[in-house]
Amino acid sequence: MRYVAVSHPGPPDVMELAVGPMPAVGDNDVLIEVAAAGVNRPDVFQRLGKYPPPPGASPILGLEVAGRVSAVGRDVTQWKVGDAVCALVAGGGYAEYCVAPAVQCLPIPDGVSPVQAAAIPETFFTVWTNVFQRGRLAAGETLLVHGGTSGIGTTAIQLAATLGARVFATVGSDEKRSAAVSLGAEDAFNYNSTDFVEAVRDRTKGRGVDVILDMVGGPYVARNIQALAVDGRLVQISFLQGSRIEIDLQPIMAKRLTFTGSTLRPRTVEEKGALARDIHAHVWPLLASRRVRPVIDQTFPLEQAVAAHRRIESSDHIGKIVLTIG
Repeated sequence: MRYVAVSHPGPPDVMELAVGPMPAVGDNDVLIEVAAAGVNRPDVFQRLGKYPPPPGASPILGLEVAGRVSAVGRDVTQWKVGDAVCALVAGGGYAEYCVAPAVQCLPIPDGVSPVQAAAIPETFFTVWTNVFQRGRLAAGETLLVHGGTSGIGTTAIQLAATLGARVFATVGSDEKRSAAVSLGAEDAFNYNSTDFVEAVRDRTKGRGVDVILDMVGGPYVARNIQALAVDGRLVQISFLQGSRIEIDLQPIMAKRLTFTGSTLRPRTVEEKGALARDIHAHVWPLLASRRVRPVIDQTFPLEQAVAAHRRIESSDHIGKIVLTIG
């Protein structure tokens, strides 16, 4: 099969198209003939040598795929050859064929294309487990999403707004502000010209927001704590501006805040399977009814993975970048 190989850690140019053996299918796995694969920030970190795959995972980049089942493991009963699926994987997505644990696969919703389906698993799983499970966001509460037009951001805005929350976001341009509002944000703040702490206080009449989803870290952490309401929850999913900081923790006690976070890739198959079932029950009906949708910024053929990584590193994108195969 063809796949994208990384010769050594470095810039996008270290990726090249290669030919290698098909992946082995375990008893509880399915083999997917990949039609499309999502491109995500963790792929960039892995390419740079900063995010190695967990033990036993494929070293090939790519954490989400969509396509058709071409083989099933001996103990798999829920899928058959020919089924259209999308899947969360721990690696192996940038390839013509990818193995996925059967419990981490979900049916492609009716009316959703393979390209759209490939943009669902990584971001929707991440948002659901962090915003709604760890962050406990409820209808009527307020959410602030940093990076509002990233793949994670566009997903979080839509899900939260659709499920009855007030949503705010930070973005880097007026174009992105318009995009965030069109997806359901009540307002979006250009971080180049607006202090989001003051903006949040103004929009909430001084109360602050109930939940913040942050991927920035660094100097944002202390400001996030300022922007939270009493009993607020700060959920950290990345540290694009650094994880080592010095902050005053007293406001956490004074406002009874919860500071939490998580990673998705190292979780066990059983944990990811349980998350897949929860998402199928709560989110899949929203996708099927078109109340939420994956936002696609741009697609690239597999052989242009270098260009896809340059696009995501530019931070100019709105929504997801997807590789098409075949």
